[in-house]
Order: sequence, then C-alpha cells, then structure tokens
Amino acid sequence: MPSRVAAAPVLCVVGARPNLMKIAAVIRAMRGASPPMPVRLLHTGQHYDPEMNGQFFQALGIPDPDINLEVGSASHAVQTAEVMRRFEPVLEQERPSAVLVVGDVNSTLACALVAVKKGVAVVHVEAGLRSFDRSMPEEINRLLTDQISDLLFTTERNARENLLREGVPESRIHFVGNVMIDTLRYSLKDAVPAAQTLARYGAPADGAQKAFTVLTLHRPSNVDDPVTLRSLLGAIRDVSSRLPVVFPMHPRTRAKIEQHGLGPMLEAPSLLTLPPLGYLEMLGLMQAARLVLTDSGGIQRGAGNQAGGREQSGANPGCSGRDPAQRREIREEPGAMGRPGVTAHRNGAARMA
Repeated sequence: MPSRVAAAPVLCVVGARPNLMKIAAVIRAMRGASPPMPVRLLHTGQHYDPEMNGQFFQALGIPDPDINLEVGSASHAVQTAEVMRRFEPVLEQERPSAVLVVGDVNSTLACALVAVKKGVAVVHVEAGLRSFDRSMPEEINRLLTDQISDLLFTTERNARENLLREGVPESRIHFVGNVMIDTLRYSLKDAVPAAQTLARYGAPADGAQKAFTVLTLHRPSNVDDPVTLRSLLGAIRDVSSRLPVVFPMHPRTRAKIEQHGLGPMLEAPSLLTLPPLGYLEMLGLMQAARLVLTDSGGIQRGAGNQAGGREQSGANPGCSGRDPAQRREIREEPGAMGRPGVTAHRNGAARMA
C-alpha cells in the first residue's frame, strides 16, 4: 500500500490576550472536524504575561503554544520588525499549508507580511472591521492585512462592504460569524460566579447580591495621558458614588496610575480594585453586573451579546469608552453599548444619566 502523506498543518498565530478568545474557537473547530485538521499554534510574545496567559490558556482549553517567539514589548516599528525577523525562520522550518492570523495587533500584520512574501497562503479571521481612523495603529494593521490575505473571514455584514470598497475580490470574502462570541457561549456554563470572585478579593459577603458596575480600562488613548486618565478616574469615582464599581486593573493601567500619582483617586469606599482576572472570572462578573464600562472592543462585543440574550446570561447594559464606530456591529443588535441611562463622552468618561 502506498503510504499516506500527512497534510501540512495550518499555523495559527496569536500575539495578545484578545487573540486567545478568537483562536480558541478556531482551534476547537479545526480539531473537531472530520477528519481533524492539523494545526500548530504560535505565540509571538507581543503581550505575554505568564500568569495572565496561563489563566486564559487553561480557561479557554487552548493547548500551550507549540512555538513562542518571545518578542516582548517595544515601539510599533521595532515590535513589528522583530516579529517578522523571528517568524521567517520558523515559517521556513514549519512549512505550513497556510498561516492563520486573527484580529489587528502588530503580530497579525507582521506574520501575514512574512507569509505572503514566502508564498504561503494567509487567512485573516475578523477581516474587514474598520474604525475609519488611521491614527489608530490597529486600523493600519487591519487595512494592510486584508490587502494581502488570500481568505478573509468576516464577523459582521458591514465588513464585506468595507472590503469590496477597498478592492478585495468577493470570492475571497466569507462571512463566518464572530468567533469571540462562539467562545463566550461555549464558556458561559463554566463562568465563575461573581460572588466567588468578589469574596476572594475581600468584598462584603453580600456584595454580589447588590447591583454593581464592572469596569475595564487599558487603551493607550485613555491611560497614557495623565489629563485624560485623571478625567476618567474622576468619572469612575462619580459612578461609584451611586453604583459600586468593580475594577479588574490591567497591568498597563496600574503602572500609569502609579506613574502619574493618581492612586488616591481610587480610594473610594464603593470602588473595588482587583488584579487581572481570568476569562471565566470576567464572564461571571459581566453576567452579574448591572452595568459594564469598558474601552475593550472584545468586552464591548461580549457585553452586548450577553445583554441581548440576558434571559440566559443575566447581563445588563454596557457603555463604551472608545469610539463606537470602531465596532459598528455592536450598535446594530439587541443589547448594544450605550443604552439609555448611560452617557459616553468623547474623552472616554462616562456618567449615569
């Protein structure tokens, strides 16, 4: 009998934590296919905190990366170049059938560029999203990645219009739905109850029985400038005086608050700061929260989806601290961000109406 030649694997690339929620559903589908599709996972190390990534990998059921480039933080140009430099020899060694990239981080563009120059097919999951703001590094990454991808998997209907307008052939565009929501729905059954998370960090025993807000804040446009950050923290204190705020703090945000001497602004009786939480802990808090305040595109999408189906999840309205044009699909479905009763200001602040 002639021997069967194993198919070359698809090399899936992640670089930051939001990529993990997207790639989890992709890998699960590929390995659950009949026959299973061979897949390898590469982490560029663009954002890699061992504790936080370990929590997410375990919670999402993602295998440890087969390859870690360990690039680390740097300027956009240096980081993109370093990912490309380290990825090329890996690509030559792995010889995958395709490189699959997700989202819009520097690693997405860097690995797509190397692959297309080496003649390897590029698949972009979450293609076609646009903020129409070219001052955002992510927008540049999206535009360029989509132009060089062979297959563009879109998560919302408007993405197709964007891609066609930019000259992408229709035959390359495939509407597949939102993989982050696939992961959310798959994981809801395992969400850690809010009461358990709050008790772990010293909240009163009845804390989870009361209405509260969940806050996340990490985008450079919101936390890097001390004036903007001070304004946001003032708004958060104002919200907490009427509705307790639970604030799992991103390491970047904590560092900026300390750097600018703004820590005392968080010393409010109804403002509970937590360390970074795992995915299942965050799901539990979002399920129980009366309100979600966030500048995270992924959490915007998840909170809106949970709110739209809150007969199952119990989630409630959300308010975005970033321009909603960046996530147009969030505003066009039940449970969208910015419901009546919450006002989002252009500077990212929020107040209860």
